[in-house]
Amino acid sequence: MDTGGNSLPSGADGKKRRVFYYYDPEVGNYYYGQCHPMKPHRMRMTHALLAHYGLLQHMNVLKPHPAREKDLCRFHADDYVKFLKTVTPDTQQDNMMQLRRFNVGEDCPVFDGLYSFCQIYTGGSIGGAVKLNHGQCDIAINWAGGLHHAKKCEASGFCYVNDIVLAILELLKVHERVLYVDIDIHHGDGVEEAFYVTDRVMTVSFHKFGDYFPGTGDIRDIGFRKGKYYAVNVPLNDGIDDESYQSLFKPIISKVMEVFRPGAVVLQCGADSLSGDRLGCFNLSVKGHAECVRFMRSFDVPLLLLGGGGYTIRNVARCWCYETGVALATEIDNKLPLHEYIEYFGPDYTLHVAPCNMENKNSHDFLDKVRVKVLNNLSKLQHAPSVQFQERPPDTELPEADEDEDDKNERKDPDSDVDVDLDNERRVKMESVEPESNDKDDMEVDKQTREVDPTSAQVSCLEGSILAAEAADEPDDKVEKPNAENPHDQLDEMDQD
Repeated sequence: MDTGGNSLPSGADGKKRRVFYYYDPEVGNYYYGQCHPMKPHRMRMTHALLAHYGLLQHMNVLKPHPAREKDLCRFHADDYVKFLKTVTPDTQQDNMMQLRRFNVGEDCPVFDGLYSFCQIYTGGSIGGAVKLNHGQCDIAINWAGGLHHAKKCEASGFCYVNDIVLAILELLKVHERVLYVDIDIHHGDGVEEAFYVTDRVMTVSFHKFGDYFPGTGDIRDIGFRKGKYYAVNVPLNDGIDDESYQSLFKPIISKVMEVFRPGAVVLQCGADSLSGDRLGCFNLSVKGHAECVRFMRSFDVPLLLLGGGGYTIRNVARCWCYETGVALATEIDNKLPLHEYIEYFGPDYTLHVAPCNMENKNSHDFLDKVRVKVLNNLSKLQHAPSVQFQERPPDTELPEADEDEDDKNERKDPDSDVDVDLDNERRVKMESVEPESNDKDDMEVDKQTREVDPTSAQVSCLEGSILAAEAADEPDDKVEKPNAENPHDQLDEMDQD
């Protein structure tokens, strides 16, 4: 089978990078429930495509070490983490008050292995940040991560632990400034809220706004106090296509990179912004979505790629497989290879699916106004902030990789931290990574970014459910906040100011 090995365009975009990919075979076993649109099985489908396209052999494939309780508590409240650790489907009826307090229920159900699931997907994101900090890779990938709605004290929007915030906190140990970019169709509210009053993290979110979950992400939400202008929100309307999306993404991100000069970038690649998503209303192709990855990659800054939303799971697997190829600077064939999940991809059995003919409600005038407003805000940042560490926190120590695995007939020690993937008779080393760190030093790392007072951040905490408005298998849901403003109205008001 031709796995495809064509190089991407030359220059910075085509340069080969060291890529580490995090995957735990158990992650696809977790199950939110029969009618729930979030399906961790999509990670298993993505991994199968990567294996059969031959991409795994071009990456270091690592099995993440589960995040520990103290790792999660670097951002989340202790009592919330304890609740996630102890609640089970059998005991949830005895904890109704806590279920309501922590917003665990319809959108964020209690299911078997909930805490272990959180540990796995968070461990991959923290582990990727550690590898980037140590300079061991240029790009780290954790498609199981990217759960951007989780808050300090509550679950939200299918998200329980905010692995993104925890990964950014890890990156801040080494890098003065970290950029977070979110291309999920939903606003990255949990990450924005966590860093709303600091200038060390810039958050940039491109999302559907107006009568849509979570209801936040107004273009006028720009950060607060020291973080003013370090929160960037790009509100979009239904039906946005590749060309319209890139007409905003590239100039805005170019300006961000110019004025903020991040030491590392975290890109949340939520695939619910693709055309035909079960819960989405955008019209991006896989290539259009991946163009964001390609563009971020071209800056040659340490890059952490994470998953996120995505509810038409065959398209999620297509997207993240292709974007892994982009990270590796390898173009892969449009014809899908035969593999155990091939029946999901009929009748065409292709990697790319054409966008639909839905109306693009983002007019040229609207796009121009959004672009001008955002760029104007960014122009008010004269230079990147500098940060002085009195004493730099030590790098997280990782166990050395076991390199003595060249003999294919050697039996693995059952107590070892190294697993072997024999899929298609290819051996891929799976290294278990535990983010060891000094707790005392952790406490000294930028307390503003760790203990943000949500009242001072002035971030609205909206009630609502993603699933409340969902009709079976219909895409027009995640609708909340009935009084949410239309992006057009916002821009008209600003013109009058």
